[in-house]
Amino acid sequence: MSTPDAEDVPWYQQAVIYQIAVALFRDTTGNGTGDLRGVTEKLDHVKELGASAVWLQPFYRTPDLDGGYDVIDHIEVSDRYGTLDDFDDLMARAKDLELEVILDLVVQHTSVGHPWFRAACRDRESRFRDFYIWTDEPHETIVKPMFPSVEDSVWTWNEEAGQYYRHTFYSHEPDLNIANADVRDEIRKIMEFWLERGASGFRVDAAPYIVAEAGRVDGHDDGYWFLEEMRRTVRRFRPDGVLMVEADVEPQRYADYFAGGDRVTTLLNFWLNNYLFLALARKDAAPLRDALEEEPVPPAGCSYAIWLRNHDELNLERLTPAEREETMSIFAPHPAMRAFGRGIRRRLAPMLDDPRQRKLAAFLLCALPGSPIILYGDEIGMGDQPELPDRAAVRPPMQWSRDVNAGFSEAHEIQLVHPVITEGPFGYAQVNVDDETGDPDSLLRTLRTLFEIRRDHGPILASSARPVALPQGQVFAISYSDERSTSLLLANLHPQGTTLTLPPDLRRDWKQIIDDQPYEDPVNGEELTLHGYGYRWLRVEQA
Repeated sequence: MSTPDAEDVPWYQQAVIYQIAVALFRDTTGNGTGDLRGVTEKLDHVKELGASAVWLQPFYRTPDLDGGYDVIDHIEVSDRYGTLDDFDDLMARAKDLELEVILDLVVQHTSVGHPWFRAACRDRESRFRDFYIWTDEPHETIVKPMFPSVEDSVWTWNEEAGQYYRHTFYSHEPDLNIANADVRDEIRKIMEFWLERGASGFRVDAAPYIVAEAGRVDGHDDGYWFLEEMRRTVRRFRPDGVLMVEADVEPQRYADYFAGGDRVTTLLNFWLNNYLFLALARKDAAPLRDALEEEPVPPAGCSYAIWLRNHDELNLERLTPAEREETMSIFAPHPAMRAFGRGIRRRLAPMLDDPRQRKLAAFLLCALPGSPIILYGDEIGMGDQPELPDRAAVRPPMQWSRDVNAGFSEAHEIQLVHPVITEGPFGYAQVNVDDETGDPDSLLRTLRTLFEIRRDHGPILASSARPVALPQGQVFAISYSDERSTSLLLANLHPQGTTLTLPPDLRRDWKQIIDDQPYEDPVNGEELTLHGYGYRWLRVEQA
C-alpha cells in the first residue's frame, strides 16, 4: 500500500507515549508525593528518551483510594499534586518541547465523596439521584465485579440513601448513569474544560462500560454513538486530537469502536498484548504472528496503542484458560505474583530476568504496528514490590538517582506515598536514570536509540504490516512496505542463536538500520544470523 509522508500521518499514529503516574514521578515540595511541578521538571527526560507524547494519569481531586481513579472533582487539581497554574505551566513546557499531553478521562464512575453522590444520597428527589444506578434489592446484572477477590458483589447498601448503588469496580467508586443526558452533558463539560487548557485529547477509562450504559438511551440500538459525541467534542477544540480508549474486548468488536474513523482514534490493544506475552513465555513467534493476522486493520486515521506493562495487573483475559495458566507459570510462578485470578502483578524487568530479553521486548514494542506506550520506569528496568497489596506492587516511585529516596523526594521515608525500592537487583542504587544515562549498554540508552529509529521511520510503520512465517519458529518477523522502501524486522524470542533463510520474496540487498549487536550483512540477501534474544531491523530502497 502507499504510505503517506510524515506530515500527512496523524501525530498519534506515529507517537511514542510516555505514561506518568504524577504521584510517583517526582516530588518537588518534600511532602512525599509526586506533583505536577515534578512532572514539568522532568519533561526533558521524557523528550530525551524519544517520546513525543505524555499520558498523565489522574491528578484530579481524590481521596486516592485507587491511584487517583476515584475522583471527587474532575476539573480541580488535587492539592497534593499542585494547582491549575501548575498544570498550565506543565502544558507550556510540554509545548516548548513539542510534547503532546493526553489526559485520563475517568467518567465511568466517581468517588463516593463526589458532591454528586453525596447529594444523591441525601435526597431521593435530587436531580443527582439519577446520576447513579440504584436498586431496592441486589439482583443479577451483566456487570460483574472487576475485582472478585476484593468485592463479591456490584451492589453496596447506602444507609443514608436507603438503597443499594451499583459499582463495577470498588465499592467506593459508584457507577455513573451514562444513560442520563445530564451526566453526558457533565462529561462534555469536563472534556471541554481540559481541551480549552490545551490537552491533546484523552485516554478514556473503562470504555466498554460507558458504551453499555449509553446503549440504554431510547432510540439507540447500542451505546457506541456516545463515542461519536465524545470525538466531536475533541474535534471542536483539536481537529487532530486523540481519543484513546481502554477497551479490553474481543478483536471482532474493534470495528464498532473505530466505526470507519468516526469514533475513537486509538484503541489500546489488549489482544496483542496478551499474545505477545504468550509468545515470550513459549519463546515461539506463532502466537504473536497469529494474533496480528486475526486482528482487523484500523481504518484510515486510526491506530492501535501497544505496550508491555501498564499501571495495573497484566490482565490475560484474552487468552484461553490453558494459555493463561501457561503464561502465568513462566512469569508468575508463585500465587503471590498473581491478581484477581486473571493477571500478573509484576513489573516487566523482574518477569524478564535476562537483560537481553528486556532489550528484545523493547525492540518488539517499537516493531509492532501501533503507537508504543512505555510506563514510567520501564525505560530503566525498574522492579516491583510484591509485599504491597494488589496493584500497588507495580507502582513504586521513579528511580532518578542514587540520592536519598532514589531522587524522587526529600521527604522522610515514612512520608512517601509508596516506599522506594532499596534492596536487591532492582534497588535504586543499582537501577536509576543517572547511572543508565552514562552507560552506553544500558536499557535506557537502547530505548533512546530504538525510539529515535522509530521516529525516523514513523510513516512506514503507520502502513499495514505483514507478519512473515519462517521455518525457525522462534523468530518473529514482520515486514512494512511502500512504493519507496521495504523494512524487515526480525526478533529471536529464544536465548539460543539461530541462522535463518529468508523466503524468496524477501531476499534483497538489505541495509542494517539497527541491531542488538553487530552482524555480517546477509549472504546474497538470503541467509542471516540472529544471536540469542537478538534483533535486526533491515531496510532496502525500492528500485
